[in-house]
This record gives sequence, structure tokens and C-alpha cells, in this order.
Amino acid sequence: MAEQLDLAYAGLASFGHRPFLTEVDQLDSWKPDAAIVGAPFDVGTTNRPGARFGPRAIRATAYEPGTYHMDLGLEIFDWLEVVDFGDAYCPHGQTEVSHNNIRERVHAIASRGIVPVILGGDHSITWPAATAVADHHGYGNVGIVHFDAHADTADEIEGNLASHGTPMRRLIESGAVPGSHFVQVGLRGYWPPRDTFEWMLEQKMTWHTMQEIWERGFKAVMADAVSEALAKADKLYVSVDIDVLDPAHAPGTGTPEPGGITSADLLRMVRQLCYEHDVAGVDVVEVAPAYDHAELTVNAAHRVVFEALAGMAARRRDAAEAEPGQPARFYRDRGTTSPE
Repeated sequence: MAEQLDLAYAGLASFGHRPFLTEVDQLDSWKPDAAIVGAPFDVGTTNRPGARFGPRAIRATAYEPGTYHMDLGLEIFDWLEVVDFGDAYCPHGQTEVSHNNIRERVHAIASRGIVPVILGGDHSITWPAATAVADHHGYGNVGIVHFDAHADTADEIEGNLASHGTPMRRLIESGAVPGSHFVQVGLRGYWPPRDTFEWMLEQKMTWHTMQEIWERGFKAVMADAVSEALAKADKLYVSVDIDVLDPAHAPGTGTPEPGGITSADLLRMVRQLCYEHDVAGVDVVEVAPAYDHAELTVNAAHRVVFEALAGMAARRRDAAEAEPGQPARFYRDRGTTSPE
């Protein structure tokens, strides 16, 4: 009964009902533009565990919105071939093995010129995932826009170098992504402490706190973050910790921090980044469905991925249709030449 595959609540739980692949050689046969891959790992969590169940929940319990994007005026999958490449194997309690497996699976995607879209898992998975992307595109050639309530730049947490509070420092120290290539958005609360911010300054990192967003407005900060990311590197990796959202929008996460941004703002910024940039990778992490209510967090994470894919699809469409010397269609239709 193939009809079951058309139902959001039935059939195989692949992301967006996309073709589900399991083997690397299938990527060579399909030659997709982007591939979803799960990283069901949460051993690096410091507070509430459960993000290992995030990839399955995002695939299985989010409401499917359809594939036509009304703001962009396109059918996403008419312009972007997307597959679901299953999950990296993350055996419980084995951080090094799990991280290596994540790096290998993401590298299998990126090395073929396919954009990996990783579903976490706690934020420690960005260390192996972004490293795999840099392995292909070159160390220092990838910039990261990082949405989060927390900077995740600790040296170690309770002796753990692979905590979900340390991945950005590991990326910087390894040389995979220099500190000058980071733009962080949404920081707030009571962590990290001053000495960590002093280290971040030494690395030439850029960040925009919620206080700045409150004072200047989200559109102004968004414009700065987009332009900063453009100036950083040839390729862009977008990392979204779902706790960047206020807990009213995303209660199902391990370290909720009141005072965050709205899902409307996050979705539009991710879309804009993926439209304006040559995106080399995306991850959405820290979805812990056991603490969710009415799938609020799961749906927000699901839509982040859809907006990233929509931005990539619109970029491809408009590049194909653009006339020399004319702005891309997304702006022509609105009578503008650049994003607001």
C-alpha cells in the first residue's frame, strides 16, 4: 500500500518523506544536493539528557507542512534533491567511537559535494560534524554561524573535553574553523564566565547577545550577522542549538534558558543565511523530546531544517534564472536589491 507513504502520520519515518538511503554507494547513485543524517548522541549533556532521541522525533512526530514555500514561491524539492541518509552509529557511553562515526558519515556526504544536514544529538556532535566538512573544504575555509543561548567555548566541563559546552573551542583549537570565522547569535544568561569571553576575544570571535537584539532589534542584528558571515569564509556551516529559542517556543531541550528569540525570527534568519551563502553544512541540535509539549520543540527544529533547504533551493533557482546585472528573483519580486 504505497498510499501510506503520503500520510504524515504513517509509513517510514524519513525526513520530509524523502528517499531513505543506508549505504554510501547509494549516494553515488542518487547524487542528491543535500542529505539528512542523524547523530543520536547525548553523552556530552550536562543537564537533562535525551537529545539522542531528537533525530527520530524530528523525523517521526513533526507535522509535515508540505513542500511549497509561499514566501519564496517555489516547490523546494523541484530545485533541491534531498535524501535521508539515516543515522551515524552512536553506541551508548562511547564518546570517541560515536564522534568518529559521526565524522565519517558526515564526511561521506560532504566529500561528494553534497550538503550534510545533521540532526542532533547534543551540541558536542558539531565538533566531528563541522570537522568533517572542513576536512573536505579545507581548514580555515569554513565559517560558522552559531545560534545558541550558550557560547559552547569552555575548555573543559568537569574534566570532559567533549562536552556539549566545548565543541566550538575544540574546532578552534584544531584549526578546522578559526575563531575569526565564528558569528554567534542569541547568547544570554549566566554562562560562560568572564574568563571564557576573554578567551573568545583573543580568538577574534564575533557574537550578538540577546541584550543587543533587544536594544537594536532583530532585523538590524540579522543584517550584521549575515554580512559578517559573508566576510568570514568561502563556505558556511550553520549550527542551531534549539535552546537559542525562548523556552516558550522550545521547552524540549536539555538546558532551557528564558529570554531567547522567537521561532519566527530564527526561521527567517536561517533561510536568509542559506539563500545568501554557499552553505556547506547545517546542524540542528539539543532537541530532547521527553521534555517537549505538544511537539513545540520538534516542530521548531523540523522547520529550521525546512527553511535551510528552502533557502538553498531558492539560491539554486535564482542563480539559474538570474539575468546579468539584475538582482536575484527573490528581491526583484519585492522591488528591492538587497535583504532588509
